Amino acid sequence: MSRTDATLAAEEAELDDAVPTESSAWWARLATVSSLWIGLILVGLIVAFSILEPSTFLSVDNGRNISTDAAILLVLAVGQTFVIITAGIDLAVGSTLVFAGVISAKMMHTTGGDNGGTVVVGLISGLVAGGAWGLLNGFLVAKAKITPLIVTLGTFGMALGAALVITKGIDEREIPYKLIDGIGTGRVFGQVPWLVVIALGVALGFGILLAQTRFGRYTLAIGSNPEAARRAGIDVDRHLMKVYTLAGVLAGLAGFLSLARFGTTTIGGHSTDNLQSITAVVIGGTSLFGGIGSILGTVFGVFIPAVLQNGFVITGVQPFWQQIAVGAVLVAAVYLDQLRRSRNR
Repeated sequence: MSRTDATLAAEEAELDDAVPTESSAWWARLATVSSLWIGLILVGLIVAFSILEPSTFLSVDNGRNISTDAAILLVLAVGQTFVIITAGIDLAVGSTLVFAGVISAKMMHTTGGDNGGTVVVGLISGLVAGGAWGLLNGFLVAKAKITPLIVTLGTFGMALGAALVITKGIDEREIPYKLIDGIGTGRVFGQVPWLVVIALGVALGFGILLAQTRFGRYTLAIGSNPEAARRAGIDVDRHLMKVYTLAGVLAGLAGFLSLARFGTTTIGGHSTDNLQSITAVVIGGTSLFGGIGSILGTVFGVFIPAVLQNGFVITGVQPFWQQIAVGAVLVAAVYLDQLRRSRNR
């Protein structure tokens, strides 16, 4: 039996109540006030380093290096944004990346050949492997009602352990040259790296998904008030499973891109990816308490540490200061979020 127009209108009204005022319009969801301030901070950093070392920092090669360094983390952080907006967290994205990369490499090795078909097999394998861990996370959070922190902490160890079991702790290095040359080092029109194009495409696509679609509105509503979302007719458990699966799929894509860039599975090189992705999302203005966030803010949050690290190296400042600066910005972002929540209450 189909629902009446009156019922649909009532559900839409309840859904509007569930979504915070700051995120009620599509343009506000695309770029929250917090994310715009973070964007100004990023611009300020770029201007400062440009003044200090204009010939080096402003070079095309340096911009390309910064963007390439940030690309894989950006893909991870986009998925993390959706999870944190629902008032959850995913500590397993780094391990999921590693596991998906291992499965992708093994499948390409088994398939054999150095052609586009082999690369497609690797891509699909990585996405499926990542999505499987994400679906498990979503099921345990939504259906088993286990705290996201505990669930993803558990699967963090499980996914990494499974990757080590499959590889016996040895990195898989037989990666098709087609993948490395085409995506890892390839450039669009000889200028923009494919890794950067793919990462920005993911950010743009999922930014629109969050800002202008029902899926995005449901995500914001659940993070703001899950009970109101249920009363508005949203299947909260099912949607949470979709969100965590989405994060897993994007972690799988990040694992595939990591293979392309480094030509190996780099099992030991992603131990802090989960914390870096969470840091980028929170710095970008997404609330740890749920209900507020934007992909544009996450883009800014990813590039701020990358610009800081690059700028410190170029200006001769010890790169260790980057960790101090990022930590200070993170604490400030959470503090401002708490002030905003108190004012709204």
